[in-house]
Amino acid sequence: MIVASEAAAGGSTVMMLVWIVIMFAIMYFLMIRPQKKEQKRLTAMLGAMEVGDAVVTTGGFYGIVIDITEEDVIVEFGNNKNCRIPMKKAAISQVEKPGEAE
Repeated sequence: MIVASEAAAGGSTVMMLVWIVIMFAIMYFLMIRPQKKEQKRLTAMLGAMEVGDAVVTTGGFYGIVIDITEEDVIVEFGNNKNCRIPMKKAAISQVEKPGEAE
């Protein structure tokens, strides 16, 4: 009688560990993996950014890249040539090449 209850307790511990592993796997595939894929896409997009590309900032402003450094870009907003703002590359949410706009 005691042996049967100990075996059942050992079996429930194994099942509990299996469920914990399953839950971590579900969390990985639903939360962590998509975030890593998005981060890779964003890094590749910012790495391929060139002078003359049209960009959209995280604030929703549209502009043209006129200079790029290691961490910063200078973006020209609007039609007048006086509105040039330096910003971090992380503030760019979308990049569109000049040929893609057509």
